[in-house]
Amino acid sequence: MAGKPPLHPGAWWLWSLGLGTAATRTTNPLLLALLVATSAYVVAVCRTGAPWARSYSAFVKLALAVLVVRLFFAVALGSPIPGTHVIVALPEVPLPHWAQGVRLGGQVTAEALVFACYDGLKLATLLICVGAANALANPSRLLKSLPGALYETGVAVVVALTFAPHLIADVQRLRAARRLRGRPDSGVRGLLHVGLPVLEGALERSVALAAAMDARGYGRTAEVAPAVRRATAALTLGGLLGVCAGTYGLLTAVGGAYGLPLLLAGVAAALAGLRLGGRRSPRTRYRPDRWDVRAWLVAGSGAAVAALLALAAAGDPEALHPGVVPLVAPALPLWPAAAVLLGLLPSFLAPREPSPPRSRRSRGGAVTESPSWPRSRRDREPVVAEEPS
Repeated sequence: MAGKPPLHPGAWWLWSLGLGTAATRTTNPLLLALLVATSAYVVAVCRTGAPWARSYSAFVKLALAVLVVRLFFAVALGSPIPGTHVIVALPEVPLPHWAQGVRLGGQVTAEALVFACYDGLKLATLLICVGAANALANPSRLLKSLPGALYETGVAVVVALTFAPHLIADVQRLRAARRLRGRPDSGVRGLLHVGLPVLEGALERSVALAAAMDARGYGRTAEVAPAVRRATAALTLGGLLGVCAGTYGLLTAVGGAYGLPLLLAGVAAALAGLRLGGRRSPRTRYRPDRWDVRAWLVAGSGAAVAALLALAAAGDPEALHPGVVPLVAPALPLWPAAAVLLGLLPSFLAPREPSPPRSRRSRGGAVTESPSWPRSRRDREPVVAEEPS
């Protein structure tokens, strides 16, 4: 697989969004933990050594922080879930009559904490799935794959998505440098000494990006006929309205007859408007990424996980949304768990990055190449230095 081209970045985003959609359909902690383990395994197997690939751990930490904050709110502000297993009784602060329904302190029950844990774990899993897409998809290649009508919007989105990985890489580099110098890299003092260079590097990167975009003619538009501009606006606006009305029809029982046709018509009109709008942004693509069979399979695996868990939530809601009153241990439903395992398909299809050659040191301290690294005949011949004339 090492000789195959890299996977299309859009396939990684569709796969991760499929896993994230599946996470929103359940509060079962066992299924959510299985989704996290699936995304973590695929990231560990398929990610490269690029700077954005190291952002997955930051998203995991953010997800843990979200879970802790959700539990803190359940303890401090209470929970609407009634419970009988009291863990601790905090002093309750009296509030005025206009703040009825909100309380500060009071009894903290095990049922309320378990409900808050289920709720926070769902959002944490969604963040981890998005972090998997940030760690696997190349943002510059994703920008190159966007249609011309969405190029300017795509530039803004890609710059926003790459801000977090570059910021994390700068923080790690500066903390490592401070540790090598014997200076503190944690606590308030370390944060203050690291924050200023990180901010300075972000400003320098933004100025360099603006200069590079200006040098490449970013923002130029081509002349198109007024009729084409009017048709583009009408198709795009009508397509978006059709998508909204079709989605509303699918979500309501009354509009089930017209929902799907209106949604398909809206998508077709929006795509036609984007195709016409691309004429105003003339640009060329150097070696465009191809959407091959592997991309279809990777994106389809994430969509299959989302669809199967949505069917499971409609067919057996108690298994995917375990109750907390009475307080019982959640059970793992078998076929939804098997559906989640379909998300492991990218680990078998995506190409691996070839590992760099290992170097070894001789007794004299000189670095020599590993015998497994291929060398040409010219590299094997000794180099003779010429004497000065």
